[in-house]
Amino acid sequence: MAFLEGVVFAVLLICLLFIIRLYIVVKSEPKYKPGTKGPIAVLVVAGSGGHTTEILRLMESLSAAYAPRHYVIADTDKMSEEKICTFESSKQHSDSESQFTICRIPRSREVHQSWSSSVVSTLNALWYSLPLVFRLRPDMVLCNGPGTCVPLCVAGLLLGILGMKKVLIVYVESICRVHSLSLSGKILYPISDYFFVQWSSLRDKYPKSIFLGRIV
Repeated sequence: MAFLEGVVFAVLLICLLFIIRLYIVVKSEPKYKPGTKGPIAVLVVAGSGGHTTEILRLMESLSAAYAPRHYVIADTDKMSEEKICTFESSKQHSDSESQFTICRIPRSREVHQSWSSSVVSTLNALWYSLPLVFRLRPDMVLCNGPGTCVPLCVAGLLLGILGMKKVLIVYVESICRVHSLSLSGKILYPISDYFFVQWSSLRDKYPKSIFLGRIV
């Protein structure tokens, strides 16, 4: 009985320490602003359809300092890779070919997939996201709502929890979300370093969010 109580106490203590560490990482600022010590490695999460179109519009406004650019798409996404390659080929800097990569991970949730099975698929996506993010070690994760971004942001957050690197999580809610956040937005709102919305009605509901008008 005493052994069991000791195990329970140890588990509760580990959970408490994890929560404290999570709070510290979410609330802390990076030791230096991205870009002050060279290029900014950015992991860009592209979703199918409109998500990819919007994220590439955001990428148009970023300077060449955001390099390398690691695009991550779902393994069932057949269209985003072509859009990304077309976008990157249009960039004017001479080393564009060596400045971006495209990686694939399993999709967290398919359209119309049941919530119960999506838990399993999300954990599977996280299994692939962890080694990818730990290998790339981006300075920033940029995403705008596809389910694929959740495990990638969690992996980036874990880098900070383990004391390996503070990864900025920048979330831009889709312009089609006028009165409520997407499911991905609701999950990532508490842990994002910068959370942008494109409608003032959302800014009023979510005080942590940043409203700059329509940015895509």
